[in-house]
Amino acid sequence: MSEEKGIALVTGGSGGIGAACCRALGESGFKVAIHYNRGKELAEKLSSEIPGSFLIQADISTVEGMDSIYDLLKKEHGGNIEVLVNNAGVALDNPIFNATLDEFQKTMDINLRSTWYLTKRLVRFMIRRRKGRVINISSVVGSAGNAAQSVYGMSKAAINNFTKSASKEFAQYGILVNSVAPGFIKTSMTETIPEEFAEIFMKAIPLERMGNPEEVAEMVQFLATKGSYCTGAVFHVNGGMYGG
Repeated sequence: MSEEKGIALVTGGSGGIGAACCRALGESGFKVAIHYNRGKELAEKLSSEIPGSFLIQADISTVEGMDSIYDLLKKEHGGNIEVLVNNAGVALDNPIFNATLDEFQKTMDINLRSTWYLTKRLVRFMIRRRKGRVINISSVVGSAGNAAQSVYGMSKAAINNFTKSASKEFAQYGILVNSVAPGFIKTSMTETIPEEFAEIFMKAIPLERMGNPEEVAEMVQFLATKGSYCTGAVFHVNGGMYGG
């Protein structure tokens, strides 16, 4: 009989790529912890579709919010976390001359600091069990760059470097750390892109279409359940627009 899987926590799990990851991990037998900050109705609806899942509400732009996630998992679930998907993120697009320090700080707090701090805290549970997977959702922009996304791109590039460093530290404990870098994916974030810019992006994609959240989730699912010799890598899911 196969060993029962533990908890898979997905930050920003209520919509888009996060929701697709939650569904895929639920199908793989994990007890899915769906994190959200706002959008309670979306999170509740998603949880109702994934047997055994539960919700965690927290503002991960604050240390207090992230600590509350650690405390809940420890007190109510015995720290039985097997997979951490650092998915939550923001993209506050602005040319360099117009970008503000507040935008910079918010982007770094949510995209970068939360990835570092949640990993730092939650990986302790994995170390005790000598197994675990940390999967960081990056972006093609972190490798290729993009106009008006200098701050966002910096945060994602830093996540890729953190992935490589963390993988070297945690390998001795049987913990694998990888990044998944989506390209142009159909989400609420890309729906707001003006049509003329969307056409430009499409011409840069050899497959000539946007990706679906489920296609990103397939890679996350692979890294959470298989990929036993994969660590410290950035896996690009972008239809060929960037090869890495």
